[in-house]
Amino acid sequence: MSDDTSRQARVFQINASDGGVPKLPLRSAEVTLLGLRGDDHNDKVHHGGPDKALSLYSLELIQALQAEGHPIYPGSTGENVTLAGLDWSRVAAGLRLRLGETVEIEITHYATPCETIRESFRDSYFNRISGRTNPGWSRAYARVLTPGIIRIGDAAQVVEPVAAP
Repeated sequence: MSDDTSRQARVFQINASDGGVPKLPLRSAEVTLLGLRGDDHNDKVHHGGPDKALSLYSLELIQALQAEGHPIYPGSTGENVTLAGLDWSRVAAGLRLRLGETVEIEITHYATPCETIRESFRDSYFNRISGRTNPGWSRAYARVLTPGIIRIGDAAQVVEPVAAP
């Protein structure tokens, strides 16, 4: 069952690269248990793996950062999926989302920013999206529970846990 507040949430952009940032837009992508097929990471110690299979960020937060004068744009901080219309204050470890018709993911934790994304911020202040110094502004990592295909414009719905009998 989906949450009413997320019915209008959508996949705004899908992003991948051979490693590093920015990640470039795709029309669609196959989501595997280890992330987007064709996406890679330069730093495999801090990025990737089952609990960091996907990185997600909010279009509305990107737009708010742009209004502050930061040159950030979708994909520039390395997120794989840029979501629009999702109440980002609900995004925390344990939240489950369905992307498109089949892909289901679970948020594992917030992403710690590093200097590789400094070009996305005025005065290279990449800690602007640190959960420690600016709660609510972080990107999020997720594990993939159900693989499949996602496309730009797909619904992003909160999946409520199944009640125990």
